[in-house]
Amino acid sequence: MPSHIVLIGPAETLPSLQERLDPDADIQTFTESEALEALDHIIRTKPLVVAMQDDFAESSRGQALINRIKDDASLADVEVRVMAKNAAQSRVAVKRGGHGAATAVAVDEKKPALDQKGTRRAPRIRIKDGVEVALDGNPAALVDLSTVGAQVVSATVLKPNQRVRIIMGDGKAAVKCAGAIAWAAFEMPKGMPTRYRAGIDWGVIPESPNVERFAKKHKKDEK
Repeated sequence: MPSHIVLIGPAETLPSLQERLDPDADIQTFTESEALEALDHIIRTKPLVVAMQDDFAESSRGQALINRIKDDASLADVEVRVMAKNAAQSRVAVKRGGHGAATAVAVDEKKPALDQKGTRRAPRIRIKDGVEVALDGNPAALVDLSTVGAQVVSATVLKPNQRVRIIMGDGKAAVKCAGAIAWAAFEMPKGMPTRYRAGIDWGVIPESPNVERFAKKHKKDEK
């Protein structure tokens, strides 16, 4: 039986990448803009190999897809292979969180991970579940908050360096802040809609005391 491979990358690179894979394999290709369709196909068919062009693998969507595969026990036997435009691959093991198993991931060289640390110039306060803010008029879940920044989760597209405005709370007590997206990551959580997680840097804030009061009021109980 021919092996089943899913290949994902920019449309113009797919033909040359496919030539470097098993010629007898059953190969299903997806462009980088079809990550969700690729994930659905992977979950349904459980291929032996998911091959990705390295630029896509390093992107937010590629990282989200890799993490989604790694975190799904039903895909434990799927090998994730990252392919450079012109390079031989070496194989490393990437452990699954909490399961003790590993997914084989073929890579050309180690690349820096997405920077999701944001700024740590001031103490962060974890916010209790269910606290929503208005991010450029769209609802977003507030994850943590400090006088210099915040972390949010949103269904709306968020990109690094994007300028945003946030309103926390309602009425006269609402706290209004503006800032820039310091980092952003696309996520594909199992059983949930896709979303964007982002860190926001306020820069200079005239309302720091109000931000701090809001954070303490909605602080997560760390029992």
